[in-house]
Amino acid sequence: MSTHVVKVPDIGEGIAEVELVAWHVRPGDTVIVDQVLADVMTDKATVEVPTPVAGRVIAAHGKAGDKLAVGSELLRIETDGAASGVVAAANVRPAEGAAGSAGVATAATGNAAAATGDAAAATGDAAAATGDAAALAAGADLSGRPLASPSVRRHARELGVDLRQVRATGPDGRILHDDVVRHAAGTTTAAQAPATAPPRDDRYAQRSGEEVVPVVGLRRQIAARMRDSLRIPHFTYVEEVDVTELETLRARLNEQYGKERGHLTVLPFLMRAIALAVRTFPQMNARYDDGKDVVTRYDAVHIGIATQTPAGLMVPVVRHAEARDPWSCAAEVARLSAAARAGKASRDDLSGSTITITSLGPLGGIASTPVINPPEVAIVAVNRIVERPVIRSGAIVPRKLMNLSASFDHRVIDGQHAAEFVQALRGCLECPALLFVG
Repeated sequence: MSTHVVKVPDIGEGIAEVELVAWHVRPGDTVIVDQVLADVMTDKATVEVPTPVAGRVIAAHGKAGDKLAVGSELLRIETDGAASGVVAAANVRPAEGAAGSAGVATAATGNAAAATGDAAAATGDAAAATGDAAALAAGADLSGRPLASPSVRRHARELGVDLRQVRATGPDGRILHDDVVRHAAGTTTAAQAPATAPPRDDRYAQRSGEEVVPVVGLRRQIAARMRDSLRIPHFTYVEEVDVTELETLRARLNEQYGKERGHLTVLPFLMRAIALAVRTFPQMNARYDDGKDVVTRYDAVHIGIATQTPAGLMVPVVRHAEARDPWSCAAEVARLSAAARAGKASRDDLSGSTITITSLGPLGGIASTPVINPPEVAIVAVNRIVERPVIRSGAIVPRKLMNLSASFDHRVIDGQHAAEFVQALRGCLECPALLFVG
């Protein structure tokens, strides 16, 4: 018999510790080679930790949310092949044996129950006879109804009185008219209340429950990123963009090429507009190291796409957007979004962005104040497209309008440059031909 120690893996890139997100096994479980033992998370991605050996888990260290040093012990596995085989068999055989024993016990119990049932039946006959007499003694007929004449019953129905709640004073427990009148004149009993009280409306019921939700895993990473972002002196610039021509072009391209090349949303066109605009405004496509007071500007445009996932907000990265056409951008966004939502995005998929786009699609609202994704210095939010009347050449015409809401790091970006950058985006989107000649 031997023991194998599984250590916290070295994920690379200088990571010194990881967060334990979830256990998939516990002490006593039998595992096979390559079975996932636990999920751990770095500041970028969740990583599955498999077992290189088969055996039985005999110890596990840490709970969800704990920080574990790279190289520290994660769990221990007993790896004796014979012992593992016995354990595996034991996991099956006792279940079968238990079922067989349970069947025998059930049969025996059934026989005893049958015998008991015979006795109970005999006892029941006697009880039934006794019950008839008891019912009469209690002022009820053999069906269990209170004893009362038809006229008394009718009188009770007219007054809304439940005869089962009335104290009888007649011979042999019979209810009289006076009994009904006295009961009706008194207070409503608890038994009558459900019949006359209005139904309870749970919408206005008092509630006192509470739920404690640990902030662990991706949610903890998001919280840390937002805390870091809060230290940035943000300012937001909002501009209205007429996307009527862009929407016409998009509809035409989807109709003509959608089946073979994929569906286009507004996002790929905005990505192209950003790739063009940062040529003139390179300070937007940059990262600020506030520890060293250094801004690094990039020729490559790696656009982060803020993506909502079941676990929380993630930012997969479309690399080299400057070298992609709208269909390539759309395909890569779809691939990355699907991977992020399925929890399959790699570390490379989630790192290295130089500027970010965020969009809530139909929920985009009129305007927003997007939060910068540090160490980046700019983020652009897409708001909802609405059709509104606009005056053009003295005439009122319908146009499709959308706001761009962009936030900037005021430590390194001036307000005028930010406004000029957004206006450059607006120019490309309002005259979409410019997207293809730049």
